Amino acid sequence: MDAFALGPVLISIPRLYAIGCALLLLLAAWLLLGLSPTARARWFNGLLLAWLVGARLGHVALNLDAYAAAPLDVLKLWQPGYHGLWGLLAALIWTAWALRDRLLSMIGAMGLTIGVSALWLVLVTLAPLGGDMPLRELPDITLENLDGEPVNLQALRGELVVVNLWATWCPPCLREMPLLAEADTREGVSVVVVNQGEELLQVVRYLDEQELEFRYPLLDPNQEMIRTMESPGLPTTVLFDRQGLAVERHVGELSRAQLDGWLRGR
Repeated sequence: MDAFALGPVLISIPRLYAIGCALLLLLAAWLLLGLSPTARARWFNGLLLAWLVGARLGHVALNLDAYAAAPLDVLKLWQPGYHGLWGLLAALIWTAWALRDRLLSMIGAMGLTIGVSALWLVLVTLAPLGGDMPLRELPDITLENLDGEPVNLQALRGELVVVNLWATWCPPCLREMPLLAEADTREGVSVVVVNQGEELLQVVRYLDEQELEFRYPLLDPNQEMIRTMESPGLPTTVLFDRQGLAVERHVGELSRAQLDGWLRGR
């Protein structure tokens, strides 16, 4: 499990770990650093901001090609795209500046920040709340395309296959559709967009209005795929390699940098 649904909202498990670690850091700072409430609040709030900005800019710097193609994506902070090491570096720089007049508190705050960052990395790596790939390979499922023709997913082996579960009522699904349509034009890549539970007319109208073309737009009126992929919500995207084995999975909106990273060099 890499996310869970809270009503209509999908919450990323790594972000849940991050929130828990931030609260742990705040508690430890309250107990151990001996700072006044004002000084502690100033340092902690600044640290969170420094980490977010540093982690985001670090990710952007490492994926310049993707962000050069769509510069405004830098501001889409809800998308994946944060580099933990750059965030930690920015947090330590802020700590050194904010607590420069309190040497012992500064050293303690740096130690706590490094320790909590290491804990977050361990949680993300070990995934105690579940991180296994629920679907190991392309499923032996046959769905109809928009012309009523059957398409068996296992027959797509031989190319990189991106399977995306979506619906027209899902805003993050719609935001990533142009990105998926662009990926579908790449050589050796097949993008399968599987609509969940909607009528043919709804799907055709949306794709036509947005001028989106896919080789494999499929209908799944009984939402068989969402159960097979054990998806907690939409959108859900899984990358299968040329042997049909699942190698990447993401629940929530994809970013251009993330999708480029999936497809690059495979």
